[in-house]
Amino acid sequence: MNQAQFYERLSRYKMIASVKEAKWLEQAAEAEVSAVVLSVGNIGVIKRYVDFFKAHDLPVFLHLERIGGISYDREGVAFLAQYVKPSGIVTTRNTLIKLAKKQGLLTIQRLFLVDSDSIKSGLQSVRETQPDAVEIMPALLPECIQAYRQELDLPIITGGLIRKREQMEVALRHGAIAVSVGSHPLWKENLTDETMPLPSV
Repeated sequence: MNQAQFYERLSRYKMIASVKEAKWLEQAAEAEVSAVVLSVGNIGVIKRYVDFFKAHDLPVFLHLERIGGISYDREGVAFLAQYVKPSGIVTTRNTLIKLAKKQGLLTIQRLFLVDSDSIKSGLQSVRETQPDAVEIMPALLPECIQAYRQELDLPIITGGLIRKREQMEVALRHGAIAVSVGSHPLWKENLTDETMPLPSV
């Protein structure tokens, strides 16, 4: 999957399924989502998980810091790209974004906004690494989503602490292209353009 195809999916299916337990793999594969982020697994099973989602024509990203047994260095990222073959990675680490891009993987840089300093340093970090998308956490910060959207020419994904559809809608209305959701009952919500037209902000 290339960047343009990924952006098209994000625009059409506005939810990403964040899978944190193996028992929800099948449910995520059946959901109408733009992509799946795996925060579960280890070096022994991760290729099987990735192949499972690819068989369902779903882009699959690995939250690298949550996958056991894989080193956070050039060799570890090369192993992922050449053997496991996910669509891309999600990480908070600048160095991993740069290494993954060199291997041809899509990249989502995750930022935790806890205070004004983290907002400023996050913008600086993203400008340096130029990931394919930015994920802002937690999702319940609509003003920050809007501020980042005005500062960056990159898709903004937001996630964390989402418990109901209304919270997803607020994030999308404030400029997020998609929401990353770990609460599996919410994966049944349909957030496509056809079902939820959104006003521009």
